[in-house]
Amino acid sequence: MPESRSTDDWRRIDVRVVPLPRPFHWLALGAKDLWRCPLPGLVHGFASAAFGALLITIFGQRFWLLAGAFSGFLIVAPLVATGLYAVSSALQGGGRAGLATALQAWRPKNSRLVLFGLLLALAGTGWVLTSAGLITRFAPAPVTDPVAFLRVVVLAPDSWLFEAWLLLGGVLAAPVFASSVVAIPLLLDRPLGVRTAVFTSWRVVMANPVTMALWALLIMGLSVLGILSGLLGLIVIVPVLAHASWHAYQDLVAP
Repeated sequence: MPESRSTDDWRRIDVRVVPLPRPFHWLALGAKDLWRCPLPGLVHGFASAAFGALLITIFGQRFWLLAGAFSGFLIVAPLVATGLYAVSSALQGGGRAGLATALQAWRPKNSRLVLFGLLLALAGTGWVLTSAGLITRFAPAPVTDPVAFLRVVVLAPDSWLFEAWLLLGGVLAAPVFASSVVAIPLLLDRPLGVRTAVFTSWRVVMANPVTMALWALLIMGLSVLGILSGLLGLIVIVPVLAHASWHAYQDLVAP
């Protein structure tokens, strides 16, 4: 299918301005969707926790790489949630939803979601390599575990390594978040091209800069909480965030 029906498609899509506390409402709706249809969400949550456990198993003694891998996973997480967007859409329309609803979303009729997924994967891989290179090049001692990361990177005296790591991560994460915050639900919901979806996502962020900053902080904070809980929290947090992201899209982009 062509990239978009018109070069001005993204200008014709209306975006809404929402109040600052709105992200908490999205989270409440996300929790409600998980309660109404728990199986698809819990499958996604278990899969995310299992993937995190696999990362720890493989890179457990290479925390300089593990830290980047976990944060890189957050970059591609919007794509992972595609099936749960479909579940929320079905529930919102009054229809029935189940695991099959989520799985069918992974069989798109065109390559738009695949293309966007590849772009996110490239961004995530780029951050993992950049993070690993920064830590191994400038850390004064090997970073092999979380304690070493705290001692050598986070709490190191007279060192700006942690601040540089955060700044560099933010420089990469901010445009990726702005490009994807409503793009994938939009691609799933409407016959538009990737460029149109990305431009619309940027317009949403520019129209709601403070609200979307709060939303980004909530996503990051809850994800970190899930990781620190021994990954068990991800079983619930991942589907709640995914369902909430669908409601964010519905709120921010006019039908």
